[in-house]
Amino acid sequence: MKLSYMQTASFGVTIMNFILILTISTLIITIPNTNIVNAQLDSTNLLNNTLFVTGSATTHTKSDKVTVSLGVETTNKTAEKALFSNSNLMNKVINALKESGVQENETSTSSFTINPNYNYSEYGAKGNLTGFTVSNSIHITSSNIDQISQWIDKAVQAGANTVNEVYFSISPNKLEEIKNTLLKDAVANAKSKADIVAAAAELNVTGIQSITVGELGLPPLPVPIYSKSVAFDEASSTPILAGEQEISSTVSIAYILGR
Repeated sequence: MKLSYMQTASFGVTIMNFILILTISTLIITIPNTNIVNAQLDSTNLLNNTLFVTGSATTHTKSDKVTVSLGVETTNKTAEKALFSNSNLMNKVINALKESGVQENETSTSSFTINPNYNYSEYGAKGNLTGFTVSNSIHITSSNIDQISQWIDKAVQAGANTVNEVYFSISPNKLEEIKNTLLKDAVANAKSKADIVAAAAELNVTGIQSITVGELGLPPLPVPIYSKSVAFDEASSTPILAGEQEISSTVSIAYILGR
């Protein structure tokens, strides 16, 4: 059967319209499926938010170690006489400390100097040699904190005329124990904060992404109690108080939140 020109054209248009409708229908069906997948991915990302929290812990503890630096300073016209006088006094100081209970392994020489003395008032920049000063200092480091006042008194009675510094610290073993306890408390503090924030956002803490441990917060370096010559007063004992030191620890934790 032969079709006329008009019939052929009409049939062609019908076929094209059918293809166009089919294509549009396919697009209508395909595009919504893509949107559904994207929405699910976005929803999944929202359930894996990260929360950064810093936890801290602080404690106060008594020092269990003391360090004192004391010594003898002597002056004479000759270096030999100044040294001889200094040596005699220092030996008396060391013996007095030993008799008071200071152990040999608790003492060490911290400094020893022999310096010339000049008078510049009459001779200008050149100066006139007037004598020599010998200074000998020792360090005492001990855990017997309660004895430090007595040791200073005995040393001064024996001839010590300089107390350069007295400071208290925490021994390494005790510091390690405190550090471990503070780290546990700091982590617990961070977890408590994370739980509060997660609950407010209607989420739960589902995991930990990372943990960063901060440096242990130690008290500042002790300053000298004495920095010049001291005199002994037989009517009173040297008051030395250890006090307490504050130590702190921090941790930074990245928590993973989910439903």
